[in-house]
Amino acid sequence: MALEITIEDSRWQEAGLEDLARQAIAAALGYFDLDPEDCEIALLACDDNQIADLNAEFREKPVPTNVLSWPAVDLAASEPGGKPAVPEADFTGEIPLGDIAIAYDTCLREAGAANRPLSDHLRHLVVHGVLHLLGYDHISDLDATVMEGLEVEILGNLGLDDPYTVDDSL
Repeated sequence: MALEITIEDSRWQEAGLEDLARQAIAAALGYFDLDPEDCEIALLACDDNQIADLNAEFREKPVPTNVLSWPAVDLAASEPGGKPAVPEADFTGEIPLGDIAIAYDTCLREAGAANRPLSDHLRHLVVHGVLHLLGYDHISDLDATVMEGLEVEILGNLGLDDPYTVDDSL
């Protein structure tokens, strides 16, 4: 896998980001029968300040968010709930998928609020980001349902619980 990781916040190293991200990316790509060795992804591991700057620049929302994605190619389906196009290799034989940024502070806060391990939430957000690179989104309710279903299935293949269920016993 051509995975370029830039760690701007050292707390991500302590969280085991590289191994967890590789695991999540391989699971997401494998779900679609894409060989991770053929795909290129860049991952920026940052903090809330940096992701807020990126969110302001690219989405005109000057607030922190958990994950952002920039697909190399627009693969989105033309109809809500539709299947995105299959990514294709470029002239080098690699499949450029795009870039993902993830914020430590928001990820940690969300994991705590959901009473989930940081490692599980990190893998969820990386899978979420990869799905965006593959053309999935959650703009419409139908698209959100499709994307969430894919996340649940991919995370289940990793042995992780459904991130959208709420434990009322807490």
